[in-house]
Amino acid sequence: MLVGYMRVSSDSDRQTTALQRDALLAAGVDERHLFEDKASGARDDRPGLARALDFMRPGDCLVVWKLDRLGRSLPHLLSIVTSLRDRNVAFRSLTEQMDTTTPHGEFLFGVFGALAQFERALTQERVRAGLAAARRRGRRGGRPPAIGADKLEAVINALNAGISKAAVCRSFGVARSTLIDTLARAGWTGSGSVS
Repeated sequence: MLVGYMRVSSDSDRQTTALQRDALLAAGVDERHLFEDKASGARDDRPGLARALDFMRPGDCLVVWKLDRLGRSLPHLLSIVTSLRDRNVAFRSLTEQMDTTTPHGEFLFGVFGALAQFERALTQERVRAGLAAARRRGRRGGRPPAIGADKLEAVINALNAGISKAAVCRSFGVARSTLIDTLARAGWTGSGSVS
C-alpha cells in the first residue's frame, strides 16, 4: 500500500498542500492514506508524520513529493528512511525520483548515507580543531562552572560551619545535584577541607 506524507512550513492560508496532494494522488496514493503537517521541518513534533509512520505495515511504501518535506536535515532524513527500511517499508520521493525498491534508489540512499557520515566526521574534526586552538590560547572549552570560585568558597565555609546541604542550596540558589557534583570535583570530603 502507498502512504503519502505532505508538509508545509506554516499554517497560513498562503501555504497549502494542494500541489503535493495532487502529485501524490497522481502517483497512486489513495486519498484515505494521506497524512499532513503544517509545521516547520525543524520541529520534532509532527503528529501527521507520526500517524503515517504508525499506520504503515511491512510491505508498504511511504511517498513524499520532495525529500525536504520529510526530513529537516540529511541525517534526520536518513534516520527516518533507515527506520523504514528496518521495518521493511519502502520509501519514494517523487521529485528526486528516489525509490528504495529499485537498485538505483538503494544506491542513491547509500550515497546519501556516506555523505551524512562524511559531514558528521568533518563537524567532529572542526570541533576538535577549535578546542585545540582555544587551549593554545589558554582557554578551556565546555560549560562554565555552575558555582564560581568565590561562591564555592562561601559554600564550603558554610558547610564547614555546620550548615546543612539543604540550607546551603536554598541560601545560594543551587540545585542539590549541582552542589554535590561541584563539591566532588573540588575534592571536598565533608571533613572541613578541600583535597
